[in-house]
Amino acid sequence: MTTNAPRPEVLRYTAFSSDPDGGNAAGVVLDATALDDGDMLAIAADLGYSESAFLTAPPEGLGGQDGRAYGIRYFSPKAEVPFCGHATVATAVALAERTGPGKLVFATRAGTVPVEVTKEGGTVRATLTSVEPYVEEIAEADLAEALAALGWPAADLDPAFAPRIAFAGARHLVLAAATRTRLADLAYDFARLEALMHRLDLTTLQLVWRESAAVFHVRDPFPVGGVVEDPATGAAAAAFGAYARELGLVPAEAVLTLHQGEDLGRPGELTVTLRADDPRVRVSGAGTRIG
Repeated sequence: MTTNAPRPEVLRYTAFSSDPDGGNAAGVVLDATALDDGDMLAIAADLGYSESAFLTAPPEGLGGQDGRAYGIRYFSPKAEVPFCGHATVATAVALAERTGPGKLVFATRAGTVPVEVTKEGGTVRATLTSVEPYVEEIAEADLAEALAALGWPAADLDPAFAPRIAFAGARHLVLAAATRTRLADLAYDFARLEALMHRLDLTTLQLVWRESAAVFHVRDPFPVGGVVEDPATGAAAAAFGAYARELGLVPAEAVLTLHQGEDLGRPGELTVTLRADDPRVRVSGAGTRIG
């Protein structure tokens, strides 16, 4: 963007809630073709949201309908990230308000992400389908460092949930708290956790507590993005779905409900759908414009 070029319109949407005061806010730039990396980072930093999304022309061969396929990039206030679920939902809702519900296709740094948007009554919902996920073990020394940075004794973990790194577009360390009280008490060493996450190429930690067979409460520290905590994290929800299926904690065919943001005063709800015939994970949520 040249010095004399006009600043593009920056929309503000929340994802995983139909309430502007709930869920996770994201900046959305529907035409970022004139922006370079520095411009996008500056806009994201100025907004201060955990991520902002920037749409560009679709790469050749992406597929999808004309006018409903895009390149998309995501920036936190500190750096670009390969994939962001809540900013994808926010962008899809913003596009649906202009071109109507239906199917969209986004080319992300992590791969192709289809999204389907529906409208029921006054609520707009978007469902993204992740790239193919994977789950890997974490070294004992790295786990010990993560727990030390969190200030969590190992005894506070739920033994039914083995710590793992899970990926469905971005890498997340999944740790399960044994109690809701443990999950609610989050006061961590920002610099120490950030250093570990950079070394392991992690986007967030997905901290979870299981309320029932298919209902979970989650929190996501995000120091590598310059944010203490992400209020609703679609990429981590997709990674968690893959993790839970891989470890046999839920059936291969399942619908999970993740509550996030309650401890921040921004409650949101993420729906994670697993299909036995598809390794990819679907993450759904409502969205609405802020202001």
